Amino acid sequence: MLLRSVILFSSLVMLGGIAVAQEPILSREEERIQASVPYYTDYKRGWYWYEKEKAQTKKDKPAADVPPKPRLPALKDYTAETLWNMYPDDFQALLMDFQKKAVMSPTESNVAEYYHVQDIARRKSLAFANVTATVMQKYPELSVAKDYPTATPGRSALTRLQQKEMEKKIEGAAPDYGLVYFYSPTCQYCVEQEKIVGYFEERYGWEVKRIDVTQNAGLASLFNVTTTPTVVLVYRRSQDPITVSAGVVSLEDMEERIYRGIRLLSGEISPEEYSLYDFQRGSAFDVHVPLKEKEVQGGK
Repeated sequence: MLLRSVILFSSLVMLGGIAVAQEPILSREEERIQASVPYYTDYKRGWYWYEKEKAQTKKDKPAADVPPKPRLPALKDYTAETLWNMYPDDFQALLMDFQKKAVMSPTESNVAEYYHVQDIARRKSLAFANVTATVMQKYPELSVAKDYPTATPGRSALTRLQQKEMEKKIEGAAPDYGLVYFYSPTCQYCVEQEKIVGYFEERYGWEVKRIDVTQNAGLASLFNVTTTPTVVLVYRRSQDPITVSAGVVSLEDMEERIYRGIRLLSGEISPEEYSLYDFQRGSAFDVHVPLKEKEVQGGK
């Protein structure tokens, strides 16, 4: 009777979709094999047998790596020839290491080592300067001395060339260019700038339009004028004016800026050539010379 009851109960449980089984008795070898099988991939165990997954033991975190202490350089490890021929970046780093060592421990020997290496750097710089002087003498085309003399007679000649070119350019541009001068009656700086603008007007015969910003705020805003005095260069064939000065400027500076503004607006020069004079074309101050030489070589 008891056996029939157990069989009947087992049948009812199976019909309910629940499987219950007695875990078989395993040998030690079988237990070892099962223990090596992953928990979720073993169809004989796991969720189907209502087993609980064993809590994984936390592994001890490895100790944080302690950065090694930097090795301090020693002069005995380097010969003078090694230091002299060292790659510049490596030499600079080594020099800084010697300096840090001397600052960290300013003993007589450490400081002396640093200045010994510094002396190598000074002599290397002197060698470079000497070779540079040799190259400039042997290859004058690489030097700017011929185009920008430093001797007093040469400087006087250069100044005359620059002044002559500026005056000629400004005088010839009078029919197509003009100045718009923005001022304020209460501006004391404008009093001084007015004298300079008036002198320029008489000297070159240019048309100058004077604008009182207190009476023409809209026009001042159109030219983006935010301070007085302001001088603006305009070109009849262009809609883009160029500011000559914002604040008081001398006649010499005013002439030079107007000269360069004329050349920019007319397309004679690009912003890359802003400081170039016509007589310097093809010289060391012509930024496009290397490109022109490349075109000539390519044509050959």
